[in-house]
Amino acid sequence: MLDPTAGQTVGPFFAYGTAYPKMHEVVHPFSPGAVLLAGTVYDGDGNPIPDAMIEIWGADADGHVSRARGAFRRDDHTFTGFGRSFTTDEGRYEFWTREPGGEASFFAAIVYARGLPDKLHTRIYLPGATDAFLSSLAEDERATLIATRRPDGSLHHDIRLQGENETVFLVF
Repeated sequence: MLDPTAGQTVGPFFAYGTAYPKMHEVVHPFSPGAVLLAGTVYDGDGNPIPDAMIEIWGADADGHVSRARGAFRRDDHTFTGFGRSFTTDEGRYEFWTREPGGEASFFAAIVYARGLPDKLHTRIYLPGATDAFLSSLAEDERATLIATRRPDGSLHHDIRLQGENETVFLVF
C-alpha cells in the first residue's frame, strides 16, 4: 500500500478561474441599504497577506438566505448573498453588501491563502449581535468575530490566521 500524498497549499495560479466581474459587489454600492464590509488579512507574524481570497455569504435584511441564481453574473439588482474578494498588496479585502437581518446577524466567511492546506471557515458578526455560538466563546475569542462600525457606517473586520488575537475558525 502506498503512503498518502501530503496536503498541498495553493500555488502560483491560485486566482485562475476564480475571478469574475463585480465579485465583491454582493449589492450595487449605491443601492439602498448597501454597506461596505472591509478589513485586512494577517499572517501569524502580523504581516498583511497580499494574495488571500475571502468569500462571504449572508442573509438579506429580513434574514432570508437568497436562493437566486446569478451569483457569478451580477445584474446590479439581484441580492444573492454571495461575494468574493482578493486581498490587495496591503492585505485588504472589501465587499459591498447588506447587513444580514433576523437571527442570522453574521456573514459566513471562508479564507483561502498560500500556506493553507485547506480553507478556513469563520463568521463575521454585526456589532451587538449575540447567539448561542458567540455566547459559548470566551470574551477574547468572541472579539475576533465581531466587526466594528466605523463613523461612516461601514463595517471593519480583520482576520488573523495565527498568533495574538487569532480569529476563531470553525471545523467543518
